[in-house]
Amino acid sequence: MLNQGGFFMQTLLNFILNPHGIIAKEFLKLGIVDFKSAVEYVQLLPYKRNKVKENHLCIFDDLGGTCSTKHALLKNLADENNVDEVKLILGIFNMNKENTPKIYPILKKYNLTHIPEAHNYLKYKNVIFDYTRKNFSAENFIKDWVEEIEIEASQITDFKIKYHQNFLRNYLAQQSSIPYSLRDFWQIREECIATLQQ
Repeated sequence: MLNQGGFFMQTLLNFILNPHGIIAKEFLKLGIVDFKSAVEYVQLLPYKRNKVKENHLCIFDDLGGTCSTKHALLKNLADENNVDEVKLILGIFNMNKENTPKIYPILKKYNLTHIPEAHNYLKYKNVIFDYTRKNFSAENFIKDWVEEIEIEASQITDFKIKYHQNFLRNYLAQQSSIPYSLRDFWQIREECIATLQQ
């Protein structure tokens, strides 16, 4: 089941923030008092890599974030408020010119149709919610989805990278027509991600 733009979560999952939570306190400083408003604030922040991804409050320090840091923040906020039905998911989807148009010049440059990308999002009652960017939803990538696992917010750094690289290693082993090593393929992926921050 898909969700368009977070409507399901915003209308059916909302609660007043516990003022004793570390993350809630940061939102309260901004005048944000409930989960729905916190979600809207996070989604509207720019897409950008964070300086210290391990810092749970890096979104506030950098005034922006990635799929990893934005959704980990919301997962931690839900946990602070004892709402454990919100799950943080690590998925793999085939990033291509249809679901991520900005990367097409990079794919064309290296003669690729797509590149498998690791992506974080939330699930609530088995419905996907994606707050990576404004006007972004699961429909942007679900048809190119490959696999997913549930993770903890603390796993968006080293674990996510290792999981992604292991997936790419196996992928390249099965794709004899792709002439790149894992190191080179990862660098191509980095070029793609860099275009998304422009």
